[in-house]
Amino acid sequence: MISTCIIGASGYTGAELIRIIIRHPLLSLGACYVSAGSADSDKPVGIIHPQLFGQTDLVTIALDPDELSQLAEQYDAIFLATPHEASHDWALALSGKKAKIFDLSGAFRLKNTRIFEQFYGFEHQQLSVLDSAVYGLAEWNESAIKTASFVAVPGCYPTASLLALKPMAEAGLIDSNVRPIINATSGVSGAGRKPSMTTSYFEVSLQAYGVLGHRHTPEIEEYCGIPVIFTPHLGQFKRGILATITMRLRDGVSGADIRRQFEQCYANQPMVRLRDSWPKIDDVANTGFCDIHWKFDEDSGYLVVSSAIDNLLKGAASQAIQCANLVFNQATETGLL
Repeated sequence: MISTCIIGASGYTGAELIRIIIRHPLLSLGACYVSAGSADSDKPVGIIHPQLFGQTDLVTIALDPDELSQLAEQYDAIFLATPHEASHDWALALSGKKAKIFDLSGAFRLKNTRIFEQFYGFEHQQLSVLDSAVYGLAEWNESAIKTASFVAVPGCYPTASLLALKPMAEAGLIDSNVRPIINATSGVSGAGRKPSMTTSYFEVSLQAYGVLGHRHTPEIEEYCGIPVIFTPHLGQFKRGILATITMRLRDGVSGADIRRQFEQCYANQPMVRLRDSWPKIDDVANTGFCDIHWKFDEDSGYLVVSSAIDNLLKGAASQAIQCANLVFNQATETGLL
């Protein structure tokens, strides 16, 4: 068995990691850590996350940062479901040891430190870890992930957007003079478990936020290789993301070219489903799938692609497990279907 622990086990993503790992045929969960001083420390996991009641006997442990190096030698894999600052500060102590690290924060996704500081609000100082970190978009970076020791798991919005964009971008089919426009809506769980008036279910209606300045814009641009206009929205539902992308294709591209490209890219990727109708969040909620559908207007050259994911799973926890599967030489879907 592959021994694992989770740091940041009290949040929504932590709960999903626990749920997947305790059912995974090859992963064993040894410990669930929370931050020192957390009100959730020394509590049974099933009390913090009632959906896991009776499924595990684990009790949360308050993390002592001085023990990080020891943990990195004790476990085969460590999952960081932690704030960006915590992942940044702890990465060096965890790196270069026995454990493979899977970081679900945004601390090591952007290679450009100037852009990172602009969008995350603090200076990146772990340059050696940043240089070696591999972006964990499982369907598109499989070879690099397999040999990685530190994986930066993509954000939820970038996952939904990149899976829809990259087949066209990689084939050079997008008109370089027209930026793709991404409109994406997320459920309130994307803001995390900590209560806030901004994300309170009763207060949320449907609104855009982070307009022309959201930190996921440079992540999408870096890994699809083209500038985009990304507008996130907050919706009044618990979980899931629906992204609708409008892009102008080069002259001469046909509907057959588009279908062929999508089918070739995802023919052997079981966690991406090409649908014959527009995807709904209900189709993917509580699963690790990304569902994609598109329509092309040959007269105008515009392609509209819609993708749906569960933000806590394909946008976080299950994608981290896909990456772990690849690192430990297993099929990407192991433990997820």
